[in-house]
Amino acid sequence: MRSLSYCLSLLLAAAAQASSLSIQNGRVTVSSSDATQLSSEQLSLDPGSLPSLSLGPTDTLKLTFQVVEKDGGKGVQPHQTFLRFEADGEEGVQPVRVTSGGKAKFELDGPKVDLGVVLRRPNHMFRDWRFQDILNNMARPPVSLPPTSTSPVKVSLLLGSYKHSPASLDLFTVSVPASVPAPADPFAPLPEITHTFRPEQKVPPKFISAVFSAIVLAPWVVLLGLWSTLRYSVPHLFSPHVIPFVSSLAAFEGLLLWYWIDLKLGQVLLYGALLGMVTLLTGKQALGAAGDWRVGKKQS
Repeated sequence: MRSLSYCLSLLLAAAAQASSLSIQNGRVTVSSSDATQLSSEQLSLDPGSLPSLSLGPTDTLKLTFQVVEKDGGKGVQPHQTFLRFEADGEEGVQPVRVTSGGKAKFELDGPKVDLGVVLRRPNHMFRDWRFQDILNNMARPPVSLPPTSTSPVKVSLLLGSYKHSPASLDLFTVSVPASVPAPADPFAPLPEITHTFRPEQKVPPKFISAVFSAIVLAPWVVLLGLWSTLRYSVPHLFSPHVIPFVSSLAAFEGLLLWYWIDLKLGQVLLYGALLGMVTLLTGKQALGAAGDWRVGKKQS
């Protein structure tokens, strides 16, 4: 029990004597899309003199620093290094890679897209890309940035190590183009879908329709007029041997009209097959009677 108390006291003493971490040679630079340097600020850990920067839609922010022990100034590689971005009550965290000597570099710009990958996309996917998206576009910030408005983003550095005390260092503030925040509820109802229907078909004037109808019916009027001048005689039309055949032909016409109004194709085929058998028998009887009449007429 005494040995356990001694070990705990040693651990507490080591924790109390652990040196904290800091940074040196910190510098933040803002460059335009053509690599022109717009501003460059030396980082100061004084909370009252934090640099204030502005980042345009196509600008790039570059941050360099070295993590050192606050007492000895020796370069240290922390176990965890993060940049924290805070804006309008929300925050985002971005990990930073640090070398064994404590040097680190971080660049903040819009999402970069490989032009070769975009051009290899199918046409229906390429239409969703704009040329501006291929360049840096801070209007669509990276995932590590929280949704932003006109308020500047506060940037701080978080350092964690098993051998040193953790540190939180305020670095600078930066104004970026405002972005639209994501909806709070991903299952919220979407906007109502409105359909656009095709406008009603325009009907030509009644006079034009009547003229073309008359043109279509004119040949039939002429045909009926010419038929009326011909002499024709059907003395055996209502004969008991012929009328069943004529009735079966009329029944076929009625079947087609019924099919157009109500019947289905299978029903038409069934009824048509039955009518076909009746028409075959009555037609044979009518042809036989017509042959007998012709022979009797010639004999007479």
